Amino acid sequence: MDRISKTVLHLIIINTIVLILTALNEKGLFLPQINIVGTFALHHFETPSFHWWQYISYMFMHTDFTHLLFNMYALWAFGTPLENIWGRNKFLFFYFSCGVGAALLHTGVNYYYVHQAVNALAEAGVPANEVLGMIAEGKYNPNWGNIINHSTFQSMYDVLRSTTVGASGAIYGILVAFGMFFPDAKLMLFFIPYPIAARYFIPLLVALDLIMGFVGGITIFGGNIAHFAHVGGALIGFLIMLYWKKHNFDKNRWEDRKSTRLNSSHW
Repeated sequence: MDRISKTVLHLIIINTIVLILTALNEKGLFLPQINIVGTFALHHFETPSFHWWQYISYMFMHTDFTHLLFNMYALWAFGTPLENIWGRNKFLFFYFSCGVGAALLHTGVNYYYVHQAVNALAEAGVPANEVLGMIAEGKYNPNWGNIINHSTFQSMYDVLRSTTVGASGAIYGILVAFGMFFPDAKLMLFFIPYPIAARYFIPLLVALDLIMGFVGGITIFGGNIAHFAHVGGALIGFLIMLYWKKHNFDKNRWEDRKSTRLNSSHW
């Protein structure tokens, strides 16, 4: 494994600091007047708690140390070789693009689940703003159970009352890029102690997330996993890699732009 690269190290340090500050905040020991999770975790965009910056800030937040550990280990293992190939600017662009793309696909899927219920209730005469407003306050009308089934309601309620955190979406994009650069690298899942080439391992991992996203409630990764965010990060990473390969976006192109701007400033 390569020695950790500078930008990856900085990202790991920032994520760790954010986790510590979030834990202190929840205990009232750091900025007690602000709810860090409520402000910076990703909320569904139709709720009052949503803010535009959450599409970026959610990537720096984690539920607990184990969540952070797995993500930061993956960032170190797979992100370091990519930064060494691309350089800082291109790596950061790729990382944040995958993270935001992951959140957008996750949002799109959640929008479908919310409006599957909202539209059914609207057809029965219940205004959409009434539904969204009540659930935002943690309330609901028991009569809604006569209009929509429990699973449809629960899906809507979970989306509107939950938040999304973690760098996993961005890291899935990193995984895809790593696999395209190093297709013969041997990787393992913790429950399959047999090395598998990255060209097979990474598509298998993404396919499992896609299946578990549709099945729901069944997961090999633990509970409350945003599977479609993983798939979104992987998809955006794959598309960016294809575009860069087609247009020959190499490391030097990014570095040359920076030096050109610096040289021009002297004039």
